[in-house]
Amino acid sequence: MVVLGTKVYVAGDARDRTLDGLRSMVGNELGDLDVTYDIGLRDDEFPEVTVDGPDETVAKNLLREEFGEMVADHEDGETYVGTLDSWDDDGFVLDVGFGQTVRIPADQIGLGRGSPSQIRKRFGLVQHLPLRFVAGDPASLAEVEQDRLYEWSRGNNGRINANSVTRSEARATVNRAGHAQDIVTVERIGLLEQSIICNPDTDPPGLLADIGQYMPSELLAIVP
Repeated sequence: MVVLGTKVYVAGDARDRTLDGLRSMVGNELGDLDVTYDIGLRDDEFPEVTVDGPDETVAKNLLREEFGEMVADHEDGETYVGTLDSWDDDGFVLDVGFGQTVRIPADQIGLGRGSPSQIRKRFGLVQHLPLRFVAGDPASLAEVEQDRLYEWSRGNNGRINANSVTRSEARATVNRAGHAQDIVTVERIGLLEQSIICNPDTDPPGLLADIGQYMPSELLAIVP
């Protein structure tokens, strides 16, 4: 069994659509392997995939690579994944499943100046976004995660990060708002967290204002 490092926190029809999409993604990952699998949703809102068959080990490793894995125990110095649960003046709090949270103090975030709230907005860290951290006392944001987030704020392409929406729904919303020509693609950064990559000449805050009325999500613009 692999507990995936991304949450399903929506309800009703949206939850059903999200789980259907997850089944398709898992099927694409494991379709060529000799395994059977079943997908369930835990009480802590993290999906779990039970895998059985001759290629079970390979399948589990593919799932870990694609989605990350929640584990109950953390060893100091090792890198794990959590989802952004909350933030305050003292730092970020990550949900790491199994009824546990991990706090990353403000001085261990490693993303430059500003309060945790200011950093969150500057780098587009929408709630529930999967983030990698290094376990310890204190825990810290993983260097590989810092590098990824700095990449988002560099170059010519701005972004709009959104939660509570699937990749196909985000793309459809951009089309509905008449801005298909203003984006490059929609990048999946979590099961329900997406990054809309803008064209170099597109103003991310302006695009956010236009699509916000169609998308019941938290939206944060990243301006390079």
